This record gives sequence, structure tokens and C-alpha cells, in this order.
Amino acid sequence: MRSGAYQGSGKRVNPRRHVECSRSRLARSGRSRVTASTSPTRLIVVLAAGGFASTFAGRVAEPLVGVLARDFATSPATVALLSTAFALPYALIQPVLGPVGDALGKERVVVTCLGILMLALLLSPITSDIRVLFALRMLAGAAAGGVIPLALAMMGDRIPMDRRQVAIGRFLVAVILGQLAGSTVSGLIEAQIGWRGVFVLSAAIAAAGAVAVLAGFSGSLRVRGGRFAVGPALARYRAILGNPRARVLFAAVFVEAIAVFGIFPHLAHLIEARGEGGPREAGLVLAGFAAGGLLYSLSVGLLLRFLGQTRMLMAGGAVSGGALMMVGLAGAWQLDALALVALGLGFYMLHNTYQVQVTEVAPEARASAVALHAFSFFCGQALGVAVLGLGLETLGQFGALALCAVAILILGLVTARRLAQPVRRVQLP
Repeated sequence: MRSGAYQGSGKRVNPRRHVECSRSRLARSGRSRVTASTSPTRLIVVLAAGGFASTFAGRVAEPLVGVLARDFATSPATVALLSTAFALPYALIQPVLGPVGDALGKERVVVTCLGILMLALLLSPITSDIRVLFALRMLAGAAAGGVIPLALAMMGDRIPMDRRQVAIGRFLVAVILGQLAGSTVSGLIEAQIGWRGVFVLSAAIAAAGAVAVLAGFSGSLRVRGGRFAVGPALARYRAILGNPRARVLFAAVFVEAIAVFGIFPHLAHLIEARGEGGPREAGLVLAGFAAGGLLYSLSVGLLLRFLGQTRMLMAGGAVSGGALMMVGLAGAWQLDALALVALGLGFYMLHNTYQVQVTEVAPEARASAVALHAFSFFCGQALGVAVLGLGLETLGQFGALALCAVAILILGLVTARRLAQPVRRVQLP
């Protein structure tokens, strides 16, 4: 029997047509599998450079809330919304960038987004108008939205499911180090170089990330991209949203983002209000979350071996809930930092499991599925800042965070049960 003349059913097919269809599927799932994709380790390292730059830029403003409020003569509550200005466009751009990445090539979109991110960060120190800074943070958020979700989709294209959670966990080391560096470095060095210097440093890191991804995928980028069409993109989205498992995953990250991230922009002001410090202490507290995430990334293999995905979700919800209760007690900032270490560990036990699951919902449209996942997550994160602000005003620090703790505990238990059911993949039109 000639290779390629028959498929598993015994039905004879046109070999030329079979090759063309295979090329089409390859184009949809990630374009060329050469250059960075030939080695999973190299793939992770190349994508990690872009992921680090993206998360560094996203966290860099949070410890600077007090400084920016004084410099722009506005309230800390207003400046805290810079986090929303970054997160909301990050979320809203996802339904666009997902299908664009599926059509034009994920590598090409990632490089372009890193270039735009660098430009937005470079222009930020020039402004003396808080409205312009908000606009630039919105542009930066939209650009950053094209990096990590598409990187996850590329790993889904190239790394088998049984190795994917550990691989994504390794990639998260860079993502978390970006969060750690962004929140810590900006708070520690602001006194030496000012907030404007912090933004220039962020722009330089984004430029380095763009160069690394450009070099790592140079072969893929020379391949001509496909064509984007709105009709097929909408059809893929309808098919994905019709899958109950996908809806559970999208709802889960929306809730966890509100419960976990809503308090972050308010921590600097809460610490200052207790007379325990300023940007430096806030940066160190926020660094605790990244340190907990790093602990997860380094131990994900052991956690999977001893817990499995179902019990990991249950444990992640419990650990996160306990940590939020501890922050709600409003103790010393050092205790807040320890609580955020636990919160980072618990959050990534939940979130990384959701990430891995969503990469298998629609294998032929991974960028679109991951984009909807990121859209849900960052909508929750953007809304969480306002929700927690209202909660702090009406319920106080303990009451607001106790509600978040209960929500994340229930989330872990419910999703552990729902996601234990067999995977049903989306059948695309």
C-alpha cells in the first residue's frame, strides 16, 4: 500500500488533497514547526523573553500609586485605576488577536505586539497629563494582550498534553519573574531614578523581548501568513462557546481574577494608611505573590504526581482562601507578604490547571480558545479593582477579603468536580 493513499478507515483519498489539507491544519495550529519549536526547551526560553516583558510592564505601575498621585495631583483611588486601564484593553483585544493569530501566524502577532508595547512604555515618561498616561497604559495593555495567550497557544500546538502542564509551568517562571521584577524593582528603584526612569526601563525590557522572539522564530516569520476573515472567526467562537467545558473554564478564571487580583492596586494605599511605609513596602508585599507563583512553577511536577489535577484544584482554592483571610486581618506588611506567597502558590495551582485544560478545548483554533480564556480572566481582573474598592469602602478590609476567600474556596471545589469529567473537544465548522 502506498503511503498517503489511504486513511485509517480504508477510504481512498487524493494524496495531493491530503497534503494540502495537512498544510492547512498546520498553518492553523501554529504555522511552521521549525526554529524555536524544534526543541521544547528552546521554545519555552524564546517565549519566556516575551512573557517576561509583558508581565513586567503590567505590574510596574502598582507600587507607584502614591508617587503618581502626588506627581499628578490626583487621588490614589484614581491612579489605582491605571491597573484597570492596562487590564481592560488586554481583555477586550483578545477576541480580535486570537483569530488573527490563528490566521496570520501567532509568531508574527507576538513580535508586532511587543513592538507596540515598547513604544507605549517609551512615551509614558514624556507626559505630564494623567489622561495621556491612562491612554498610554490602555495601548500598552492592548499590546501586551497579544503575547502570553498566543505563547500558550503555541505551546499547545507543539507540546503533547501529557507534558504540557509541566512545560507551561516552566514558562510561567518567566511570567512570574516578570511580575516579581515589575512590582518589586519599580518600588525599590523609584527613589533613585523616578517613576519616569522606571517606565524607560520597562520599554528597554520590551525591546529585548521583541528581539528575542524575532530571532527565535526568524524561520517561521519568513513564511507567508494566511488571511484573516471575520465569518470563520465568528463561527469558531460560536463552536467554542457551545462547549460546556469551555464555559466552565471561562467562568472560573473570571471569578478567580476578581477574588485574587482585585486587592492588588489597593495594597499600597492600605499599607500607607496604616503608617507602615510606601512604594518600597508595597512592592515587597506584591513580590510575595510572584514568589509563591515561582514556588508553584518549580514544584509543579511533584504537585501533579502527588495530587493530580482534581485535588490540585481543591487544594489551590483552600490555600488561596486562607491567604486572603490573612490579608484581611490587616496585620503588619511582613505578614501581608507571607500571605501573598501562599496566595501566589494557591492561585497558580488553580490557574495553571485551567490554562492547560483550555489549550485542549479546540486544538485547531487554540489561539481563539486561549484568547477567550484570557478575555474572561482580564475582564474579571479589571472589574475586580472596582469591586474591591467598593467592598473596602462598605465592608472594610476584613469583610471584603473574607467574601473573596469564600468565593475562591467554592470555585476550587466546584471546578474540581466539573473538570473531572471527560474532555469533549470542539468540532469546528
